[in-house]
Amino acid sequence: MDKKKLNILYAIQGTGNGHLSRARDIIPILQSKGNLDLLVSGTQADVDLPYDVKYNFNGLSFIFGKKGGVDIVETYKRGNIRRLLTEIRQLKLDEYDIVINDFEPVSAWACYLKNKPCISLSHQAAVLSKKAPQPKKQDLIGKITLRNYAPTSVQYGFHFDRYDEHTFTPVIRKEIRAQKLTNNGHYTVYLPSYEDKKIISILSELPDTKWHVFSKHSTKTYEHENISIYKINNEQFIKSMASATGVLCGAGFETPAEALYMGKKLIVIPMKNQFEQHCNAAALKTMGVPILKTLKKKHIPKLKDWIDHAISIPVDYPDDTSKIIDLLLSKHIN
Repeated sequence: MDKKKLNILYAIQGTGNGHLSRARDIIPILQSKGNLDLLVSGTQADVDLPYDVKYNFNGLSFIFGKKGGVDIVETYKRGNIRRLLTEIRQLKLDEYDIVINDFEPVSAWACYLKNKPCISLSHQAAVLSKKAPQPKKQDLIGKITLRNYAPTSVQYGFHFDRYDEHTFTPVIRKEIRAQKLTNNGHYTVYLPSYEDKKIISILSELPDTKWHVFSKHSTKTYEHENISIYKINNEQFIKSMASATGVLCGAGFETPAEALYMGKKLIVIPMKNQFEQHCNAAALKTMGVPILKTLKKKHIPKLKDWIDHAISIPVDYPDDTSKIIDLLLSKHIN
């Protein structure tokens, strides 16, 4: 590394697509500030990162199930604490002037054990803010897990609104901002914790509506009556969403934020056993976004009412990513 420049480690969670999608916009900004190394851990993403990654770790991933939630058994089976501890011990941090962490456990715990500052820049940091909306049903284990999964010394976060001074509005990636927005009458669906069969059984009950379902469990594209099933493809998904009437998805962060930014009406289903998604649902509910508890036949009337009567919710998500990075570096580089 060139010692005359700032040496930065940017550590990214690889479970789910949101962290890597956001990273694609943050990485070029960090590269302009100095020497940047990337670390990615996790195994559940469908989004490619078009940059050289110095450290690829298994980390600790939550595995999506097919019945609406995290697969606890599979998560436990694939988890390997001994391997995780080895990865934490092996990570060398002395050469870095700053470690920026997006909910990534290996670098967070390595920093913690070596008493090195670790700066959180993640959605999870905002979710844990005392001023952020919380679900009515308490989940003490979920909150403890979220707080201790990737511990950091300073927290900055992204959320659907600015709930405190360390919370920023979402990073809307440039490929979303560049889309030409239309309304072709279909609805885009992304529910990775449900199997295709379950999704089809519910959406086929609404035969007058055209659905574009992007499936984490399918390796091919096929049609079923009024439903088109697509395997995950980032570009195709963005095009579908940009030309949709509305979006039905899980209560993650990036997809709902992008749907709101595009002016699409939105309805979400939080994953079971996923505290963060229930926090997101609580925040979206305060904004007027309808929430479905589960994808079941008894909720079809609410889904139909959303199709017939819901409207989009206006948001203001400016492109402030460069300013946020400058703020972090100015505050935490000596």
